[in-house]
Amino acid sequence: MKNILIIGGSGFVGSAIINELARRGEYAGLCISVPTRRPERARQLLVIPTVKLIDADVHNPATLARLMQGQDAVISLVGVLSSVEGQPYGKDFARAHVELPQKIATAASQAGVRRVIHVSALQASADAPSGYLRSKAAGEAALIAADLDLTIFRPSVIFGQGDSFLTLFAGLAKIAPFFPLASPDARFAPVWVNDVAGCVVDSLSNAASIGKHYNLCGPQQYSLRELVKYAAAVAGHPRMVIGLPDAIAWLQAWAMEFLPDPPMTRDNLRSMRVASVCAEGALLPFGRKAASLEAIAPTYLAAS
Repeated sequence: MKNILIIGGSGFVGSAIINELARRGEYAGLCISVPTRRPERARQLLVIPTVKLIDADVHNPATLARLMQGQDAVISLVGVLSSVEGQPYGKDFARAHVELPQKIATAASQAGVRRVIHVSALQASADAPSGYLRSKAAGEAALIAADLDLTIFRPSVIFGQGDSFLTLFAGLAKIAPFFPLASPDARFAPVWVNDVAGCVVDSLSNAASIGKHYNLCGPQQYSLRELVKYAAAVAGHPRMVIGLPDAIAWLQAWAMEFLPDPPMTRDNLRSMRVASVCAEGALLPFGRKAASLEAIAPTYLAAS
């Protein structure tokens, strides 16, 4: 394997995957193409000599077709957490989670690129309560229908240096005297970003992973209330968490949707109706042991 195209490679998970590839000797000399419309925001990747940043819009089918030429594998990572409300998924969810995988499937098939790895979301399904989870399932279906050498990963919420989850709570704890929290009993099994990256890279040349999907969870389940309190305490700003009644939580989420980068939306509340956890005793694939939240989070939250 000499050439890999990583769509969404400039983001949180993509950066971890690129660093994992660079760390492994068997991928020495690999050319990693990372298309992005904002190359200036991904300059940290240029210190890795095998990375080539390309100023490109992957939503353009002609551009995507050109990017696919000469690639041995494609890793699909694009995801958004909020969207303009609408049927059946929401405008932004439809574009990022459904239409883009459809375009990737078409471009890969036409270019003869067989190996595709796609990162979706835990509990994605066609009958899920949220547009986010339904759109993720539709994107998976589009890739499956293309008859590619496909592997799908479905992680729970991902944490690590640079995340937008625990870091958000730690930052808010600096300015908020307490947390009025929607869906405080929603459950998660946070998985470390480096474990996700390791699983993705492990699967690249693993023929046994083709046609499989893997749920990725950390070793422990937590309520959202527990995670918020933990992040605030580790950051040095312990705060009281007050669970909101459903009606008030709904109004809060609706109001937050008017913000440029909303920390909570009504669709997020719908997603949290489904526990983002793996079956009891579930392990990471390929013999990996998941790192605990308590072992990793203090290494970056303590400085928040």
